[in-house]
Amino acid sequence: MRMRWCVGLTLVIVLSAGVTWAQESQKPVTLEESIRIALDRNLKLHSSMEGVVGAEFRRKAAQTDFLAKWTGQYGYTFYNSPITVGYSAITLPTGKVINTDREIFNLSTTVTQPLFAGGSILANYRNEKLGVDVSQMDVETVKREIVLQVREGYFNILRAEKFLDVARQTVKQFSAQLEVTKAFFEVGIVPKNDVLQAEVRLANARQGLVKAENDVVLAKSSFNSLLRNEINAFLQVVDILGYSPFSLIFEDSLKEALEKRPEIRTATLKIEQAKEGVKIAKSGFFPTVNLSGNYSRLSDEPLLIGGHRGERWTVQGVATITLGDWGKTAHKVGESKVKVTQAEDAKAQLIDGITLEVKNNYQIMLVAEKNISVAQKAIEQAEENLRMNEERYKHQVATATDVLDAVTLLAQARVNYYGALSDFNVAKARLERSMGRMYP
Repeated sequence: MRMRWCVGLTLVIVLSAGVTWAQESQKPVTLEESIRIALDRNLKLHSSMEGVVGAEFRRKAAQTDFLAKWTGQYGYTFYNSPITVGYSAITLPTGKVINTDREIFNLSTTVTQPLFAGGSILANYRNEKLGVDVSQMDVETVKREIVLQVREGYFNILRAEKFLDVARQTVKQFSAQLEVTKAFFEVGIVPKNDVLQAEVRLANARQGLVKAENDVVLAKSSFNSLLRNEINAFLQVVDILGYSPFSLIFEDSLKEALEKRPEIRTATLKIEQAKEGVKIAKSGFFPTVNLSGNYSRLSDEPLLIGGHRGERWTVQGVATITLGDWGKTAHKVGESKVKVTQAEDAKAQLIDGITLEVKNNYQIMLVAEKNISVAQKAIEQAEENLRMNEERYKHQVATATDVLDAVTLLAQARVNYYGALSDFNVAKARLERSMGRMYP
């Protein structure tokens, strides 16, 4: 009995957890949650972040160039005739000398510390350090692109759902009008032609409803893909399709863009990298100075500990300079300076492009903003027009075509309104992206 009670309790807990999980999984997702999920799962962002790790490894590798290099060598040599190793020649009482074996083992180790390399080591390190900063700016750029994609996809879903609501309302209104027309036809008030027109309009509205339903499915599938969910996963978003005015004028928007766009920071860093490249190229005009120490040992035994052995150590400073390279270094310097100019031109072009981008997005947002109030007024007028035509049709002052046209006009006014709202929010998102913002 106790076993049955425990099993029953376990089943209740499992089923309750399953219901809770199902409810959580079907909970509408907010825009903020969608952005967080996308940033956590996006593979392009992950790849960019790995790029930062790779750049950091390159920086650390360049940092080791400041340190001493330690090399070692162990060798074995076989000679065709015996040789003497160090002080190991043996003089017998008879005055004869016995040489060592033909097999010689040798060990050599060298430590080399660079003292001066014409500034190339420091310049290369700075270049790689700037590369880390460039990679970090690339991550920021990718983040902003992802946020924009999520905002666009989110409002595309809301737009499709609003259009679906309009399509359903339109089908419902055409269906109601068809019933009224049939009733009038049955009592001989209107001709058969009015019924046929109403049926055709209803059929067209139903086709529009099918398309609207498909548009919702496609919008959600695209959003699921963006969030890296299963393509057909249940998805419901919180309705935030509304109007919130944008407070900045164009000049302030452009100023913010020039201050916050990570792409501009990236372009500046690439100019600095190009300048470090000039320093690296100029290092060829200077000598390299190294301090090295060497220790070597020879023996006729593999472990180098036999009686017949020789050893020595040396310390030396070496300065090396190329006296003539037919202008190769000068040509490399010239090429590096050209890259600086190209990087500066690229930054100037980028700023011009950003300026135009902000201007275009700002104007598109203004147009969409104006269309909202116009479309909202049009809905009021279309609703009143439909009401008047329905009343007039009931009294046979208006025709069936007048009513059907009024329904179509109202549907189009609603589509225009929700389209304007969606266009405004998307345009606002694109403007904020062009200004370098994440999500306010």
